[in-house]
Amino acid sequence: MNRRELLKMVAAATGGVVIGGEFFLTGCKNPDAGVGTSATFTESDIAFLDEVAETIFPKTATPGAKDAKVGQFMTVMVTDCYEEKDQKAFREGMKTINDACEKMHKHGFMKATPEQRKELLVAADNERKDYQKNKKKEDPNHYFQAFKQLTILGYFTSKEGRQGATRYEPVPGRYEGDVPYKKGDKIVTGLS
Repeated sequence: MNRRELLKMVAAATGGVVIGGEFFLTGCKNPDAGVGTSATFTESDIAFLDEVAETIFPKTATPGAKDAKVGQFMTVMVTDCYEEKDQKAFREGMKTINDACEKMHKHGFMKATPEQRKELLVAADNERKDYQKNKKKEDPNHYFQAFKQLTILGYFTSKEGRQGATRYEPVPGRYEGDVPYKKGDKIVTGLS
């Protein structure tokens, strides 16, 4: 699978164009990347992002998003591939999630239970869907669109995501056009 195919799949899964996708395709060569203070992340920011990603892809019989270090991936992508307006929206989104958790559950996101986190992120995703329906071209992207896209990208481009959550078959391999599938089977990938 190449980058272009991956971006198409993420766009289809999240219902919108991948934020920073044009820079991802060119190896994240955004000349304005990293400009300004919105691009710096602390260890506590990375831990926060790991918990958001883990809520989206929790550890089960397969590795979770924290195992794949998706929080660190998010910071690199935002810093290197996002335009300044999207970096700002992403950083404000972190604060929005924490503030919404304070309002909804009387404590910050990091102290929330997995059920409380899920409830909060489902509400954020519903808000994102409504925003996308009415978004004009000049409007900034919704912060949760970036969180969701980066979680999917980070997870399925990591070794843990490729080998733990999919039936990993190294490439090159033989072509099988009709692979039997039973409900609950993992998808087949040839990414290494």
